[in-house]
Amino acid sequence: MLCRLASAGRSSAKLIAPLGCLVSRQKHTLPDLPYDYGALEPHINAEIMQLHHSKHHATYVNNLNVTEEKYKEALAKGDVTAQVSLQPALKFNGGGHINHTIFWTNLSPNGGGEPKGELMEAIKRDFGSFANFKEKLTAVSVGVQGSGWGWLGYNKEQGRLQIAACANQDPLQGTTGLIPLLGIDVWEHAYYLQYKNVRPDYLKAIWNVINWENVSSRYATCKK
Repeated sequence: MLCRLASAGRSSAKLIAPLGCLVSRQKHTLPDLPYDYGALEPHINAEIMQLHHSKHHATYVNNLNVTEEKYKEALAKGDVTAQVSLQPALKFNGGGHINHTIFWTNLSPNGGGEPKGELMEAIKRDFGSFANFKEKLTAVSVGVQGSGWGWLGYNKEQGRLQIAACANQDPLQGTTGLIPLLGIDVWEHAYYLQYKNVRPDYLKAIWNVINWENVSSRYATCKK
């Protein structure tokens, strides 16, 4: 299943870009968190953060490395069938690594509130108000069927912000072309130990730890 653009109301997808040279690449590694596991409490507890980062994200990284090794072997052999069969694993584990790497930086114990400057101006321009934006991204994230992500992305071609929902670990940019600015993980492993099956309560809480400085920095960078 591919990402769904909320503003367009239809599915949009792009094929996964061919991998670059795998022969001389270094293995992917689990990034360190920029804060302690308990730093986001009471909004996201330490047990969730530790399991989410050290177990779930680490698994995506390990599986991505294994899959890329297999892909490298398939390339060397010219085995196109094997290359094609590995695409789902590359997409899932590669997307999981990309998504979570963004997610950790999108959060901060000093987060919450509202963005400032150019990002706030863009939000008002494209969504009417910050309240409307927050309500829409929350609704899209709540509405993800099963597991997935809610995203705020930048449409570089149109020069505007867009909200999208992505299933599973589908990476936003790789499947929609939108540049990721803010991602909200709505897999149950991101909240179940604290919020059980009440996803709306988790989404209400996560706004208290959104790192708007990081989101604003991403916005400024993608506009260049």
